[in-house]
Amino acid sequence: MEAVRSARRSFASDVASTLLPLYRSAPVLEVRLEDFELFAMDRLRVLKGIYDGLSRGKKPEEMEQLAISLWKAQMRHPHTSEVVNKDIISHFVLRLVYCRTEDLRKWFLQVETALFRYRFRQESAEVQRALMAEFELPYKAVSHSEFESVKDKLGQVARSMGQSSTADTLFFKVPFEEVPELVAGRRVFIHKGHAYIASNQVVSIVATQFRSHLSKALILTNRKWTSSIREQEKDRLAPIVEALSSSYLGPEYFQPKGLSEISLKDIDELAKSSFPLCMRHLFEKLREDHHLKHGGRMQLGLFLKGVGLKVDDALAFWRAEFSQKIGAERFDKEYSYNIRHNYGKEGKRTDYTPYSCQKIITSTPSVGDHHGCPYRHFSEENLRAVLSKMGVKNRAVEDVMDKVRNRHYQLACTLTFESIHDSSCDSGIYHPNQYFNDSQKILQSKNHSTA
Repeated sequence: MEAVRSARRSFASDVASTLLPLYRSAPVLEVRLEDFELFAMDRLRVLKGIYDGLSRGKKPEEMEQLAISLWKAQMRHPHTSEVVNKDIISHFVLRLVYCRTEDLRKWFLQVETALFRYRFRQESAEVQRALMAEFELPYKAVSHSEFESVKDKLGQVARSMGQSSTADTLFFKVPFEEVPELVAGRRVFIHKGHAYIASNQVVSIVATQFRSHLSKALILTNRKWTSSIREQEKDRLAPIVEALSSSYLGPEYFQPKGLSEISLKDIDELAKSSFPLCMRHLFEKLREDHHLKHGGRMQLGLFLKGVGLKVDDALAFWRAEFSQKIGAERFDKEYSYNIRHNYGKEGKRTDYTPYSCQKIITSTPSVGDHHGCPYRHFSEENLRAVLSKMGVKNRAVEDVMDKVRNRHYQLACTLTFESIHDSSCDSGIYHPNQYFNDSQKILQSKNHSTA
């Protein structure tokens, strides 16, 4: 697969007739550079949505519905003939993105296999059998005489799962170690080292094969990336590939106008009620020390811009704090330019946008810095203390800490939001300004109800 700036030919006729590719080998085709990145970002939105759902403990049927709805929403194409192309291109681009470290490979393997599983279950029985044949699985259907000898046991397993009779069900006999999730969940009958798999459980066999193939392919892709591709494409594809794994995929938050603007007199109350922990911590440190280093000024300053603090008010806000430590004259000389620059009033007059959760989480604060993500950078003791101070309930604190230990920092923030506001946040928290906006909507709704 080669990325170019010209148009590319379709290869839909070159793939299997099934709508569910197995991604055995990269296609030989030309891909426009714009499609290379945009297709990958669309698929990444699907995978991150699946990952969030799994991390939140959604039920299997809820996850399947979520995955399919995400796929339909994100993987569309204006030209129907290009849908399969987009599917295959996006997979191989992300394979390149996520082959580069053990953690990236582990994440991609988990969510891509989950996506395959959900899509496989949506296919017809005919397509599912065709996919089994593609994997050259040696398993044959259980004969009638063998079925009769074990049907009572199979019926017991089915009833334990709340399923109906097995009389008309087709079964396959496979080595039990090839379906570990079914064995762990006690969803199969095992006899003499073999598991009897119902036709509606075939997905476990195929998904195991898919995962095994993809795991090996990621290792091979990494070798090619490090040995040749990265150097060959250092000026063109490498920057895209290296940025995609940490890309922010949500909406940008520009400075609001009119009624959405906030005033200096309200900022302390808003900080307590609607700032996410990362911004609340910076705000409190600024009030306490009357100073923040560059990383903290950028993180908090752009956030305040995004929630509606006008440039003149921003200058007054920062001047009032910094002048207590360095004096107003030095502030005007050394710091006011950067504030005006962030608002697009100086230099190239770029309209800078607030930092996303992804950018904040991946930042690396040094000693004396206060920016970054508290869920990642705070000690457990400090984090528990600030969560309690924010009003997070005891049970919720334990749930938050569990997510932190598993490095689900945005989910930890989501649970904090839900506990403080006593309201669900199904979309999850992906941006500090989204946290603020959603908080304000809930609080304003409660105020209207009370009135």
